Amino acid sequence: MADTFQNQIVSFLPALKAFAVMLTRNRVSADDLVNDTVLRALRKHHLYADGTNLKAWLFTIMRNIHINNLRAGQRRRLVEVSDDLLPNLASVAPGQEDVLVLKELFRAFDGLSENQREVLMLVVGQDLSYEETAQICGCPIGTVRSRLARGRRELGRMLDGEVPLPAANDRAVPARAPRPRITSDMRAAS
Repeated sequence: MADTFQNQIVSFLPALKAFAVMLTRNRVSADDLVNDTVLRALRKHHLYADGTNLKAWLFTIMRNIHINNLRAGQRRRLVEVSDDLLPNLASVAPGQEDVLVLKELFRAFDGLSENQREVLMLVVGQDLSYEETAQICGCPIGTVRSRLARGRRELGRMLDGEVPLPAANDRAVPARAPRPRITSDMRAAS
């Protein structure tokens, strides 16, 4: 049984690596995150319920480790999108235009909120269902749907030129500033 479990984990390594790169924006940090995820999954194998979605379980572990690392005060290292982060373009005719289009897409993707990027990566990039994504993100399915719809709409607006793309060095800044929460004290004052 353990061999089968380990083989299943190995089969998900490419998907784990892609999700880790999306979360960390750094190949070295992504490798560390994948390693931490696999180690924790192997140590906690007894907590995995056979017959459930192993990929979603692994993604949940990875997301939780990443959040814990951020909370622990580890600095999030951000890097420029470099050619080594671009997908393999061997099947595409060579040309600088393809690279520029992909870099523009990555800049637009970085302009989305972290929640929108995460949901887009899981639903579109990893082909997970809304239910699986909701489980990984720890939110209701309706929240997944709204984040996905808003993320797609915002991405389209940036790529169509309706909204400016974030500057290359503004990767950590969300596309929009968060709205201030209106408290009961504010309502009473107005």
